[in-house]
Order: sequence, then structure tokens, then C-alpha cells
Amino acid sequence: MPRPLGISHLFSAIMRRWKSERVRVLLRSTLATALVAGACVAPLKLAHDDSDVVLARQLLAAPNPSQKGSFAVKSLYYGSGTDKQRAVYRDSVTLKTAVVNGAKFASAPDPKQAQIRKKYWGFDFTKLPVNGRVWYPDAPGVFPLVLVVHGNHDMKQFSDPGYQYLGELLASRGYIVASVDENFLNGIRGENDARGWMLLKHLQAWKGFNDSTGSPLNGKVDMHNIALMGHSRGGEAVTVAGAFNRLAYYPDDATVKFDFNFDIKSLVAIAPTDGQYRPADKPTPVANYNYFLMHGSHDGDLSTFVGLPQYERIRFTDGKPWFKSAVFVYRANHGQWNTTWGSLDGGPRSARSLDTRGFLSQADQRKFAEVYISAFLDATLRGKSEYLPMFRDHRVVGQWLPKTMYTTRFQESRFRTAADFEEDVDVTSGSVRGIALSSDSVAVWKESPVPFRARGSTQAHNAVTIGWNNRVAGDDTTKFGKPASFAMQVSDSLRSAWNVGASSSLVFSLSPTDAKPGPRAAARDTTKKADSLSKSAAKKPVPKKPATKDVKPDTVAVDLSIEVTDATGRSASLPLSAYGVVRRPLETYVYRRAGRDKQRFANVYEIVLQTYAIPLADFTRATPGFDPARIAHVRWRFDRSVAGTIILDNIGFSNMRPEFTAQTIGAAR
Repeated sequence: MPRPLGISHLFSAIMRRWKSERVRVLLRSTLATALVAGACVAPLKLAHDDSDVVLARQLLAAPNPSQKGSFAVKSLYYGSGTDKQRAVYRDSVTLKTAVVNGAKFASAPDPKQAQIRKKYWGFDFTKLPVNGRVWYPDAPGVFPLVLVVHGNHDMKQFSDPGYQYLGELLASRGYIVASVDENFLNGIRGENDARGWMLLKHLQAWKGFNDSTGSPLNGKVDMHNIALMGHSRGGEAVTVAGAFNRLAYYPDDATVKFDFNFDIKSLVAIAPTDGQYRPADKPTPVANYNYFLMHGSHDGDLSTFVGLPQYERIRFTDGKPWFKSAVFVYRANHGQWNTTWGSLDGGPRSARSLDTRGFLSQADQRKFAEVYISAFLDATLRGKSEYLPMFRDHRVVGQWLPKTMYTTRFQESRFRTAADFEEDVDVTSGSVRGIALSSDSVAVWKESPVPFRARGSTQAHNAVTIGWNNRVAGDDTTKFGKPASFAMQVSDSLRSAWNVGASSSLVFSLSPTDAKPGPRAAARDTTKKADSLSKSAAKKPVPKKPATKDVKPDTVAVDLSIEVTDATGRSASLPLSAYGVVRRPLETYVYRRAGRDKQRFANVYEIVLQTYAIPLADFTRATPGFDPARIAHVRWRFDRSVAGTIILDNIGFSNMRPEFTAQTIGAAR
């Protein structure tokens, strides 16, 4: 007979059985959850890559700016020498710096957080260290200075080492580069004024390094050629620093005096924030700096291109040769510009929510940064004008760029605005007297803010939207009306005042959308009597408009003609596609879960307008006899696509420096 179980043995047996059943239930539940989760992961969806064609040419014969230069590179650290958490800024500093009081610019959200942060760092906001890691050429000479600053990240996962790849490259090419430590400002809000102010305090330290006879950097720093570069919140901080640099007082507390006025020439913003700091509750105003902006389509932290409003706000007012450029990089994310951050833009757990499958490799993403940042600094700090065309049209350096898709914005200080759609609500007026706008046979004509992909958010500037359909409604689908058009008339006096002529370029920014207006109504036959018209109209049923849910986004490629007419009536026409890709907004899916992007965003794409600069001399090449000096009309003729919608902005003329157009891809070349 089996031995009777005691109470303790019986209880153990029951528990073993209960646990095994519980394990089976848990396993079944876990497996089901995994299957459901797997079923919810959307298939990888990327836009068709046209880079094999678009990037097939290499017009610039200059050295590739991403290649290592001729200088050997040395490195050092500077800082307080007492840093509790950062051994390199405690034990390895070559140059000691004094702490600065940043309490007016940043603070912890509450006393408890202040205590936690002070315990970790060993200091509070009244004693912020001026720390940096430096790469510089091991050679005699005076070299331009570049400061780079990170953005918000886990304050314990230090961000400043993540730009070593840029520091070493640029130092080998003749720059002194410092990656600035602002990790102690991470994890709080409302501190971006502190980030910008700290950059200027670093420049004050650098003046001392250069002037001190005991410094290994004595006399090596060109304090008249300075660039500031920032990533994420750091990208906003460089524009804050640019604004503070020329102010006498802190806008939010005029008891704090500023006395900076450094010779900063250039600002670089890598996937920046915008509006986290608003001086005097206004967007940060920045003028008279060279400015370069870059952002990735698959940014899982800043999923909208929020640096574009700051790009629009950059102004050139002093007559000097400044320029600004922005590049939108398809398949680039937020973190891979920094080797510490990597691919998980939302933190360590974001692999479960963000779709990283379509990213550019980190090597390719870094390669883009190396090409454009190095060329930008060479052009703006060292006067190497051979690189200027790539900031107007990325296609001229197709062989230098990773194979993906790019959209480029561009403007330089000689640009004269004819229409930017900001001045009033009259759709027929331009931005200056002497410009008149009109349209012919269009289905849509309106001025409105350019939307961001984020719901309820705009790019903080207006543009004109033009929609057309050349097909005539009816059973005969081969019947077309004359091509629709949008036109700008230029007065003689304005053309003369701006010195528009053979050396000028027509410049504007444009993007197609996925909207497609329906066929246009048939033209009225004015030869018929009114009563017969009314009878025929009564007999013929009016075609119903398709229900909104049945209207599918248009995917057909878009092109159009740019037609100019001089005062004698002679016209010339060129295809827009010869001067840049006329590409619909690129669909981008940031999240892994199917449908999540459409739930979160108003659109699954970002509208980024491409800038086109068409030399007026090209119209004369195409049609001899056309006189650019007497240009009277510009028309966007919608004769190369049956139907479509475009957003058009920043129309004007420029007698830009010849170096910008020295290498141009165009129909007449």
C-alpha cells in the first residue's frame, strides 16, 4: 500500500502541481502575447530609393571633405580638476578652469531633485564646471576653433565622448575641436538658455587658453574664426548662444550683463529642438551667421523636423556673404550622429516600440555628417569656396554621399524675396511692391501655414498651395484643357532696383503633396444662347464628387515647367526636374507596431520643401533671344503632370556669388 502523506508532504505535492499548472498557464499566456505582438509588427516599408540615379554624378573636383587630413592629432582635457563623477575631468586635465554660476539660467524642478543631483555630481547650479575634451593639430600654426555640444540624454551615460569621430577628423584637417561637457544639465527642463550661455563661458575660457604663455594652446587658436555645433537640445543651444553673443543683457533678467561679442562665424544644428527656450517669450532671433541644419526622417526622438522654423528665422541684414542650408536625410535617426547614443532614440527600452530596421548604418550616417560638416566649416571658416555648390544642390556631390535620399533647403545673403506669403491675406500680392501673383485654371489656390507631420503643428511660416487637374470632367477621359499655371509678374522698377539680369538666378522652394484635385469642369460654350445652356444643363446630370474615403493619395510622379517671359513677349521654358528632384514627401514609419504612426501623426511623411536655383542664363541658352534683364513674368506651368498639388514658398531672385553656381546640374548645360 502506498504510504500515507503527512500534512506537510500533502501541502508540498499540491503546491508542486499548482506551480506546474501555473507555469503552463504563464507559458501559454506569454506565447500568445508574443504571437499577438509579432502579428502587430508592421512589415518594413521604405520609400522607393532613387539614389542610384539622383546621386550618379560628381561635379565637384575638390578633395572629399570626409577624408582624413594631413595633420597628426593630439588631445587633452580641460576642466575644474575636482569633478566627482568624471575621472578625466578630475585626474587628466591639462588646463584647469574656474566654475561658473548658472543658477539664473537653470534649476532643478524641486528641492528633492536638487539634493539628488547635488549628491551625485558634487555641485549645484551655482558651481557648474567648464569641462571639455579637445582634439587639435600637432603642428605650428593658428587654427579655427569649433565647439560641439550634446543634447539631453541620461546624465549618467556621458554624451560628450560621442563626437570623437568628428573631433579627430576635423583636427586632422586643421581645426581645434572641443566637445563640451554639459551632462550635468541633462534630465531637467527649461535649461536651454543655460546650455547656450555655457558655450559662451567656454569661449571665454578658450580666450584664456590662447593668451596664456603656459598653455599648450598658446597662440594656436584663431579667435576670429569660431563655429558652434550642437546636437538635439545642443542644436538649439547654438542659436541661443548666437543670440546671447550679441546682447548686452540676459533677456529674462536684465540684472545679468553679457559681454561676449566673440567672432562666431558659423552655427551647425544636428537634429535640433526649437522653442524649448524662448527669450522674452519669443522665438530665438538669429541673424548674420552661416547656418547649417540637418535632420533624419526616422528620428525617433524628434519625429518632426522641428529645426525648420529656426532655419526660416535666420536673417541676413548686414550685407556680408552669409548663407544657410538644411538637409533632410532619409533613413537617418536621432542618436547615430553621436556614437554614445546609437540607434535607440527613446532609451534602452525603445527597441520594443521604435522600428530601427530601415536605418542607415551608423557608419553611413556618420559619413554624411563628416562630408557636410567638414565642407561647411571649410567653406565658412577657411574660405574654401569650391564646396559652396553642394549646399545649394546635394546632387553635385553624389559620389561622396551615402546612398539614400536627401532634400535640400538653401538661401544666401544676396537673395531678394519677391513672395514669401507672410505679409498679408491678399493672395495676389507679393512681399514687396512691384510683384503681382495670379493663376489660371487651377483647382486650389490658397496661402496657409506649412504643416508638420505632428498633429496640430505647423512649421511657423506660410506658403502658397496650388492644385490642378488638366483633365476635363466627363465620359471622355482623353479630353484635356489647357495646362493650369501660377504666375508672378515683376515690375520694371523692381527688376531694375534688384539688378536682375544674366548673372541672376530664379530661386524658390517647392514640394509636391499627395493631394489630387478632381477633373475640371468643361469650359462654357459662349456661342450658345443662355436658355439653351440652361436646358442642356438641366438634362445632363451633374457628376457627383467621389466620397472622401474613396479618394486615394496620388503617387504618380510630378513634374512641371518653369516659363519666363521678357518685356518683348519672348518666352523660354525649362523642366523643373532638371534642377532638382521633384519628389513627393517620403513616407516614414517610426514605430514597429502596425498603424501606430497613422494614429500618432497627422501624416506619415514630413513636408520638406526642396530649394531650386535656376540661373536665368539657362533660359537664354534654351531660347536664344530671351533677355533676362527684362524678365516680366515667371510661370509655374503644370504641363508635365496631368494633376497634382504643390506647396511653393520663398520665391525671389539672387545675384549669388558665382562660386555657388560654378557647378550646376541643369537642362541647358
